[in-house]
Amino acid sequence: MEKIYLDNAATTRVCEQAAERVLYVMTQAYGNPSSLHTMGFEAEREMTAARQAVADRLSVNSAEVYFTSGGTEANNIALFGAVKRNGRRGKRIVTTAVEHPSVLRVMEQLERDGFTVEYLMPDATGHISSEQVERAITGDTILVSMMLVNNETGVRMPVEAAAEAIRRSKSPALLHVDAVQAFCKVPIKPARVGINLMTVSSHKIHGPKGAGALYVAGQKDFPSRAFGGGQEKEVRPGTEPLPAIAGFGAAVRAMPQPQELNAHFETLRTALREQLGGLSGVVIHSPEDAVPYVCSFSVPGIRAETMLHFLSSKNIYVSSGSACSRAKPSHVLTAMGLAPELVESSLRVSFSRFTTTEEIGALTAALRQGVEQLVKKS
Repeated sequence: MEKIYLDNAATTRVCEQAAERVLYVMTQAYGNPSSLHTMGFEAEREMTAARQAVADRLSVNSAEVYFTSGGTEANNIALFGAVKRNGRRGKRIVTTAVEHPSVLRVMEQLERDGFTVEYLMPDATGHISSEQVERAITGDTILVSMMLVNNETGVRMPVEAAAEAIRRSKSPALLHVDAVQAFCKVPIKPARVGINLMTVSSHKIHGPKGAGALYVAGQKDFPSRAFGGGQEKEVRPGTEPLPAIAGFGAAVRAMPQPQELNAHFETLRTALREQLGGLSGVVIHSPEDAVPYVCSFSVPGIRAETMLHFLSSKNIYVSSGSACSRAKPSHVLTAMGLAPELVESSLRVSFSRFTTTEEIGALTAALRQGVEQLVKKS
């Protein structure tokens, strides 16, 4: 039976263009980009092309793009670097309660280091209002960190409002945006918005795992907690994982433009929400204005793990929430105030450019069958 993969917010299938580029670099252009010979120069050209591809999608200068091993490392570099740069100007940080663990765990460490962190709470639909952001960002705020698209609900966070609040308050704050779930799907120009630091990742857009990037707006000598040979201007020193980086660049170039992608996603979302509406008891958590490629919902009375195993037996693969918070109740849905029984039964479906409406139909048919069988057992 053919696999139906609907967990693309966790990771994606590598596209042919990226896989071909990875193989070429691993077997042909395998020199060290720092080496001063022909093969080193060829490797450097591969990295330069990938950096330009990422920069073009963000409409920024390629010199402002630094390669990392992925989104988690990029978030760590951004946040620790920001407080190192701004730490003498204050101790106040603003973030949200629904960030990725790679942000929340850093915030916990910064609190232990003496910083004060305010966590903005979402409403019952997952939204954080512009008014909340406006009130939280004050003149002594040194850092604001906010994801662009929530990885569990698909809700867009008010990053534009955060940038405006920083300007109005005349705060020295740097604005960091985790755009891992948005890159190449949500059109945004960080320089125009006023974003200082932005994180993106390869394996969410059909590139290989092991590569990500950090955009640092015009920041020279951005502080780092790592030391090494000086690669990536010492922001992320160490020999670059060139095959993954080259594959990342190829994946970026192969991604359709957001308008085309989102037309496809809207068709899929409409089909999913209509069909879920026909299933008794299903509660959809993602609001109508969420991005169209992530949908969170619950099947009350059936634990998520039980339904996941049932769907897996049908070769259908979805998620019970963030892949980075395995076996833990969703901190996102909990922050939204959902009842424990809804949190424990929540599922997340996330699309890619390869997802079809036929796959959505197969999912909802299997869910219907699962409800009938599993409710009877319980």
